[in-house]
Amino acid sequence: MSFLAPTRLLLLLVLLVLIGTYVVVQVRRGKYAVRFTNLALLERVAPLRPGWRRHLPAGVFLLMLGVFVTGFARPAADVRVPREQATIMLAVDVSTSMRADDVRPDRLSAAKRAARAFLDGVPERFNVGLVSFSGTATVAVAPTTDRRAMRAGLDRLSLGPRTAIGEGVIASVQAIADFGAQYGQAAPPGRVVLLSDGANTAGRSPQQAVERATAARVPVSTIAYGTSDGVIYQDGSPIAVPVDGPALERLAQATGGRFYEAATGSELRRVYHDIGSSVGYRVERREVWAWFVAAGLVLACATSAASLRWFARLP
Repeated sequence: MSFLAPTRLLLLLVLLVLIGTYVVVQVRRGKYAVRFTNLALLERVAPLRPGWRRHLPAGVFLLMLGVFVTGFARPAADVRVPREQATIMLAVDVSTSMRADDVRPDRLSAAKRAARAFLDGVPERFNVGLVSFSGTATVAVAPTTDRRAMRAGLDRLSLGPRTAIGEGVIASVQAIADFGAQYGQAAPPGRVVLLSDGANTAGRSPQQAVERATAARVPVSTIAYGTSDGVIYQDGSPIAVPVDGPALERLAQATGGRFYEAATGSELRRVYHDIGSSVGYRVERREVWAWFVAAGLVLACATSAASLRWFARLP
């Protein structure tokens, strides 16, 4: 939390003076009471003394003043505000390694299922598109709010040889730029969510993709999907297809995105939920003085109630 008018906090010094004055007055009052030497008579004259309760209204009142002064200094805090619109491109690896069954029933089928769940949680006004990549990249669905079109695009995904991660990112960034051109300077923010299980083996390099994404100011969040024990069979021979997380992590970090690892279908769904939450909200610096005013009013009511209850008067 910060303050837009921090010099106003100097008024707290006045509050410290009030606290000191109150303490001094109470000490002097105690000394005066001791001068009444006939303690037995004092007990009969004032048998019920409020004790600590007589300090409570004053303490709450001073606390109330402190809260009001803090609010007067215009405190500001980071507040999550829902986005009205955004463009998200899902880039899905459809290389042959995605048929590994270390994730049941296989990596691609589980990825499709998690992507459908992601669509259910994305705000309706968000435009979502789909890019599939193996040796090349293809825009399967241009950014749209039509969730049925997206689900149909996911159903059509099919496997192919090699892995062109760089091409997948570049195609996604270009799709976001083409879609945003109709809005001009008011284009909604874009984000690429890339899911892959391997290293780049075809097309342009991930470094070229990073340059394109950073120039367009489009963060790329990457998901390394699968396990280190993944195996596919070709002509009856096993071929190991372990996940290559470091390359995907470097890609995410270089573009300002996030890197995730998911070894199961349920973990992938949690990752998509986290991505949806991060994209669906933006953080804004906003004044929160109203919170302090509300707290001060509550303390004022508490002070009045306590004083009326114990002393039959307002403080």
